[in-house]
Amino acid sequence: MKIAVAADHAGVPLNEDILAELRRLGHEVIDLGTHDATQPDDYPDHAEDVGKLLRAGGCERAILICGSGVGASVAANKIPGVRAGICHDTYSAHQGVEHDNMNVLCLGSRVIGRELALDLIRAFVHAEFTGEERHRRRLAKIDALEHKQWG
Repeated sequence: MKIAVAADHAGVPLNEDILAELRRLGHEVIDLGTHDATQPDDYPDHAEDVGKLLRAGGCERAILICGSGVGASVAANKIPGVRAGICHDTYSAHQGVEHDNMNVLCLGSRVIGRELALDLIRAFVHAEFTGEERHRRRLAKIDALEHKQWG
């Protein structure tokens, strides 16, 4: 699978380990940075990079890392077609894909440690969308919300 990985300065501590684990698992990795924690940057910029790549078909899934995972998730979910979830437990990491067709895993490097992060990405990349009718129905409703004109 082709997977993009992006981290802001707060996500740098997990970034290298995640990139290495994805490669070890045999995935094609698109490294969108950041690798220097001393240079402040903004997670919405990384969410946009990931969203553009997903929408263009340049990757199948992505992982976004920031300090808590919250900001990355909020920003990524503003992009049409992105279904990002912040996960700090393995059940959510695989269930988000299986039921919600989650395509972006958001992690908080200040919330979880290295070993849990690696467990989460393994759960995320090994999961597949079930395609069950109830899940497709719910995704259609999410798509309708995404395209609704809010006034």
